[in-house]
Amino acid sequence: MSAGGSGPAGLAGMKTGKLPVNAMKRSVLGQIRTKRSEVLSGAGMGEDCAIFSSGPEETAAVCVQEAVLRTAGAGAAAARQPVREADMALADLIVKCANNLAAGGARPVAVMIALLLPEAVREPEIRALMAEAEEKCAELSIEIAGGQTRITAAVSAPLATVTAYGAAAKGRDYSARAAAPGQDVVLSKWIGLEGTARIAQCRRGQLLERYPAWLVEEAASFGKYLSVLPEAEIALTHGVCAMHDASEGGIFGALWELAEGAGTGLTIDMRKLPLRQETVEVCECCGVNPYELLSGGCLIMATWDGPGLRQALEEARISAVIVGKVTDSHDRILLNGGETRYLDRTGTDSIYAVMPHSG
Repeated sequence: MSAGGSGPAGLAGMKTGKLPVNAMKRSVLGQIRTKRSEVLSGAGMGEDCAIFSSGPEETAAVCVQEAVLRTAGAGAAAARQPVREADMALADLIVKCANNLAAGGARPVAVMIALLLPEAVREPEIRALMAEAEEKCAELSIEIAGGQTRITAAVSAPLATVTAYGAAAKGRDYSARAAAPGQDVVLSKWIGLEGTARIAQCRRGQLLERYPAWLVEEAASFGKYLSVLPEAEIALTHGVCAMHDASEGGIFGALWELAEGAGTGLTIDMRKLPLRQETVEVCECCGVNPYELLSGGCLIMATWDGPGLRQALEEARISAVIVGKVTDSHDRILLNGGETRYLDRTGTDSIYAVMPHSG
């Protein structure tokens, strides 16, 4: 990460421009501790790019994600902004990037983080953001390899762009286009986890009027399930052919994207789609469709041996279920008992019906 300029930092607001050097050293670079051998040159003063090693049998994988950040404290200006469901924690944005790499068959190695911060931000808040990022990266064994931190009057809330880098085996394709008719469709964990956590955090008061505190708190804690790195790693050694991480648009959107990418059809048993009871209750209370709700933490896998993959995941204490088949037609069919319906491309994620989004 690079920065320029000078001046006092701390509890006062920031001046427009790059983060002051001393603040950069204290609150950004000083928070980065996790290291990986693949990163030959990473975050540091005056370092404007990162250098990565690549083995003879590997290729590089890259993913970029951006979001308005939801933080515990991001300055007076940001504090006046309404809580919005589209806003993300920086840690969750890092997980989202890592999940995208893992679903592509890559091993996440490093991230670069660009932060645009409002003038009202204070240095302790920057330090807290970077500490949050480092904690999540350490958990995922990912190095923060660099980025930019800039103060600007153009934003009223923190905005982050995370670019993640990974290494993948040469000659292997685990994208949606690798799914083929006859393969089983396996889901890990549960659908709607990410959306359930965000709604429970933002609508806690409303939910507590109807449900016991333990249920609301458990729903709000679903962020602990968002990483799909463990199941992706297991899937790679147990016959997976294609992977796709469910996210915005919910499980319906993710299944449609899988079939569209493969140019195939699907037959899915809706009764087998795994739902936590907390998700059912939160969605019912807030009028949200759980099947079109943010589903980060759920990995869709296509394989010729669904029972074998499911068993491998369950032996690792990762819940998994076979929900259907890839078919040789272009029909995306949802079965629900005696009822049959067709899966269409989903529109806006149903979480946006709960609160205004940041777009």
